[in-house]
Amino acid sequence: MKDYTDGTEELKHQRAKKMMLWFGMVSLGMSFAGFTSSYIVSKSRRDWLQDMELPSAFYWSLLVIVLSSVTMHFAKKSVQKEKSKEGMLLLITTFLLGLLFIWFQVSGFTQMIEDMGINFTGPTSNIKGSFIYIIAVVHIAHVVAGLIALLVVIYNHYKQRYKNGKTLGIELAATFWHFVDFLWVYLFLFFYFVR
Repeated sequence: MKDYTDGTEELKHQRAKKMMLWFGMVSLGMSFAGFTSSYIVSKSRRDWLQDMELPSAFYWSLLVIVLSSVTMHFAKKSVQKEKSKEGMLLLITTFLLGLLFIWFQVSGFTQMIEDMGINFTGPTSNIKGSFIYIIAVVHIAHVVAGLIALLVVIYNHYKQRYKNGKTLGIELAATFWHFVDFLWVYLFLFFYFVR
């Protein structure tokens, strides 16, 4: 059995940061599990919209976020192999895809308002639509946190701080980015299948 108290102070520090990130992601996952559970319970309401389709922009955002996970994976690999230019290009691409994801999400909200007539609150709101707005906005907030982490990683990579195997920063950012991406895939599939 592995003893997690073994190793240098640096290794202990790295393990502690990774564990803190995992605890944070598990708690975030539980929050979204709570949201989706409330969504399921609310389906029994008489004013629930059974035939509401997801905005087409949400489909595009799904494609973009999956693609961003791929670019982030290869960015991390490039940085670890000290391929500086390739890593920077992939990091910037991931960041731009994150921004594009948010743009598609906002476009989805616009479609819900203009094409479907479903607002967050007011006389044209609906409980199902309101759940979608809330869950998507909370997810966007976590994508913004991921984008901030990416900016820090881009800056540190520019300053050449990820050398000689010291890549903890990009490893943590990549783990969080993949988590946020997986979370949207889960939420999209949940909204698609749980009507």
